[in-house]
Amino acid sequence: MGDWIYLIIGIAVVGVAALVGLLTAGRRGRVEPPRGGTDVIAPPPADADVEAPVEETPPVAVEPGVATLERPEGTASRLVRLRQRLAGSQGGLGRGLLALLSRDRLDEDTWESIEDTLLTADVGVAPTQELVERLRTRLRVDGQESGDPRSVLREELLALVDPSMDRRLQVSGADGRPGIVLVVGVNGSGKTTTVGKIARILVAEDRTVVLGAADTFRAAAVEQLATWGEREGVEVVRGPEGTDPASVAFEAAREGVERGVDTVIVDTAGRLQNKAGLMDELGKVKRVIEKQAPVTEVLLVLDATTGQNGLIQARVFSEVVDVTGIVLTKLDGSAKGGIVVQVQRELGVPVKLVGLGEGADDLAPFDAGAFVDALLG
Repeated sequence: MGDWIYLIIGIAVVGVAALVGLLTAGRRGRVEPPRGGTDVIAPPPADADVEAPVEETPPVAVEPGVATLERPEGTASRLVRLRQRLAGSQGGLGRGLLALLSRDRLDEDTWESIEDTLLTADVGVAPTQELVERLRTRLRVDGQESGDPRSVLREELLALVDPSMDRRLQVSGADGRPGIVLVVGVNGSGKTTTVGKIARILVAEDRTVVLGAADTFRAAAVEQLATWGEREGVEVVRGPEGTDPASVAFEAAREGVERGVDTVIVDTAGRLQNKAGLMDELGKVKRVIEKQAPVTEVLLVLDATTGQNGLIQARVFSEVVDVTGIVLTKLDGSAKGGIVVQVQRELGVPVKLVGLGEGADDLAPFDAGAFVDALLG
């Protein structure tokens, strides 16, 4: 009887072992689901025959260090857009003048209001007096007009802005050498940005350009110019922070001559601690550049919102270096459009470019007729 008991126990153990083996085999290839209840299927073996996904778009190889260049906006379309923006910021001056000139009676109080409006817009004392006298002559004091107030005002404002001035940028040199554009102005006026935007305009005209980062005392200015160079695909000559600005300017000019480019644009330091130091520095920069090629343009960058302070800066720079043209930045954010008239009178040189925003294409050649039309709204 004892032997039968041992035999039965043995058979039971074998049966349990076989059942466990079957259960284990049935669970292979499956992972226990997480507590959240979602099934997680185990990945197939490495040698499994799995169909590869189809690529819809082949990958594009991008060469390191090669920037994707933007095509700059053309001058014509840029002028149209900026003219509209200028009208939005400056139209108040023209509308105010027209409202005064259209009164039934132009008495002394009205003429005083006209003078105040012009002076508030930074037209300047002498130009304001001239304009008022000419308007008095052409528009009868008793209200009987000798002409349409708008037409008369437009003609006189246009004469004040002086459309006869040569506003062309001198960006070409002689005898196969590049034009050299020296850009000066105080820090904060938008000088370095203007250099980049001028380069962009020239690139849009299919000209070859080299930039010189001679504002070596501001690392941010050098980096900013380098960024513009990468964006526009032009070479930037630079040196370590604190390098002699004249040496950077010289190397930029030399590089431009050796490469046979059309234009070299040199950014300069804008420190105004004292006039003597500024004179020495800018004078040296210009002298060493002209060992390679003559400077064809000296552009003074002024912030239009600074008003009379901008005129003081203009006087200092004009005494230090032979300024040939003015760039007025931030004109879109100022109702002081009369600064155009005053700074031209002050320096005897034309406003050649105006900046009307922070965008890459928000710099345009100054057009006297378009400016006056924008003033009148």
